[in-house]
Amino acid sequence: MRVWAAANQKGGVGKTTTAVSLAGLLSREGKTVLLVDMDPHGSMTAYFKYDPDSHTPSIYHLFQTPATPLHAIIRDTEVDGVKLLPASTALATLDRQLGAQEGKGLVLQRALAPYFDEFDYCIIDCPPLLGILMVNALAAASQLLVPVQTEFLAMKGLERMLHTLDMVLRARKQPLDYLIVPTMFDRRTRAAIDCLRQLQLQYGDKLWSNVIPVDTQFREASRKGLPISHVAASGRGAKAYEALLADLNKRQGAPASLHLVGHG
Repeated sequence: MRVWAAANQKGGVGKTTTAVSLAGLLSREGKTVLLVDMDPHGSMTAYFKYDPDSHTPSIYHLFQTPATPLHAIIRDTEVDGVKLLPASTALATLDRQLGAQEGKGLVLQRALAPYFDEFDYCIIDCPPLLGILMVNALAAASQLLVPVQTEFLAMKGLERMLHTLDMVLRARKQPLDYLIVPTMFDRRTRAAIDCLRQLQLQYGDKLWSNVIPVDTQFREASRKGLPISHVAASGRGAKAYEALLADLNKRQGAPASLHLVGHG
């Protein structure tokens, strides 16, 4: 199983859209995908018509009782081969509840380990804040995607995210490849073009060579609770994510086994 995480310390940059869109494309290829919603806002959970305010089992229960098997939490989606580990708004309380308890940074990684042969891919949607949830996601991931909206206010979130990544990697003691993905690109605006140029100058080969364009079909896909590949497969948004998926698979090569790292 390949484990990918979509993270940025700014909301509204396309993390959930990126995770869901890649899952949809992988489903079309016959792959099995586990989507993990680590964001207390529960955007991915709501995308698939589950309520993050409900008291049904969610990833929150995994942190409360780490021995909980994932199959007791995993939910079906309308997409063949795609399962969901839903979020709960109660996740927002975890940092206060758990504090610096030893081993809490590896809860997700340890929970995923028994399921590594059950899914081809796991894609994690991260919260926009540094805390126990993001630490768990980065500890479990083998590839990090950093979606960044092509507007200058989003650049600050990107800088914070890369600073956070640097701190986490020092504790992780294993490299984590990351790829910055320009999103919501509107070639009609000078601001988007200038922002993309700045990203290219500043981040070089860490920046994906393509962009995810503005596409109204993303909104339509969200309304239907389906990935864009299942709503407008020939549209520019779906085609852009096809190109991203192809590049990611080239970068990562064959799927790797899961190795627990660190103790926190």
